[in-house]
Amino acid sequence: MVVDNLVVVGGGLAAHRAVVAARAAGHGAAITVIAAEQHMPYDRPPLSKQLLGPAEDVARHFYHCDDLQGVDWQLGNAAVSLDTAGRTVQTAVGHPVPYDGLVIATGKRARPWPAPLPAKGVHMIRDLGDALRLRDAVTPDSRVVIIGGGFIGCEAASSLIDLGVRDVTIVEVAPHPMSVLGSEVGDVALEIIARSGVHCRFGVGVQSVDGVDAVEGLTLTTGEHLSADVLLVSIGSIPNSEWLTTGSGLELLNGHVVCDEYCFADANIVAAGDVAAWMHPFVGTVAIEHWAIARDMGAIAVNNLLHPETKTPMSTVPTFWSDQFGIKIKSAGFVSLADTISIVDRDPEKKSLAAEAYRNGELIGAIVFNKNRAIINYQRTIAEKIQAAPTTAAATI
Repeated sequence: MVVDNLVVVGGGLAAHRAVVAARAAGHGAAITVIAAEQHMPYDRPPLSKQLLGPAEDVARHFYHCDDLQGVDWQLGNAAVSLDTAGRTVQTAVGHPVPYDGLVIATGKRARPWPAPLPAKGVHMIRDLGDALRLRDAVTPDSRVVIIGGGFIGCEAASSLIDLGVRDVTIVEVAPHPMSVLGSEVGDVALEIIARSGVHCRFGVGVQSVDGVDAVEGLTLTTGEHLSADVLLVSIGSIPNSEWLTTGSGLELLNGHVVCDEYCFADANIVAAGDVAAWMHPFVGTVAIEHWAIARDMGAIAVNNLLHPETKTPMSTVPTFWSDQFGIKIKSAGFVSLADTISIVDRDPEKKSLAAEAYRNGELIGAIVFNKNRAIINYQRTIAEKIQAAPTTAAATI
């Protein structure tokens, strides 16, 4: 298959890595990038970390694109439909864009609150504008409530405390923060968060968000009322795949584009990053919302698309990290698929620990706090397991 017109839909890390890898592989023909995002590609993990800090240099978080010659960047122009028979992508503005090879890397967006919200004072964090608006909205005297105790919610709470905000509360229906870490590690994280000065309401839901013109507070399912003038809704994410639901013929699983182990969703279509669900040779079908997965998958997918005769499977060891409350959390492997997560080493004074994740008695992942060397060893161990293991039955994502 000769790819003269390469089209990449998406404007994040996976899309950027696909373009960089295509040029590095010698693809000198046309590349078109179609993205709803108004900005050139930039790094997203800092949105809930550094970009909530004072006087942060926004420019340093943009990816280097100056040497990517001959790329048509159609920014602020979302894809609205896909015609696989005619090999065209229809955008919100303009004529259908033809392709010979297509990379789907549309990522995810913040999950909205399922009820009407006040007109002012409500925030989410998914793009650059979101982070900057939240930063500009708070003062040391702000009363901030964060609905959601996942990684973004906890990172934002930590960043706001560092910014000098004195009244920050996390409300989370689960009993522990960052529930993928498991109850034992979650208990340690909760203790660290509470000691930082954040008010914690875990194991409780939200009955209502109070206020019409502006946020006034929340009423919890316990009946407790929390006053607030800034509300951050951080309750997960959903794939940006609605444009594929009618007429594309592609298979979707919980909104994710289903791919094989080589990232192919169709003969001349690959998917990469948060929007993709692919057959990992170690654990089966997975969808993993990690920076490292988007980084590797963007490059692997486009190389397989351009050179299918030498295609390689997407067998990366998933890794993620989080900086919050004086701890660097790192993980390797498939922690979300574990049936048991247990702490095997801990030093409370250093805020450090190591925990191992098992499924059916087999090590499939690890989590560490402030133990960078340990996670490297776990990553190597799991990489060896991946190389030695045959493809397993599909996992639940």
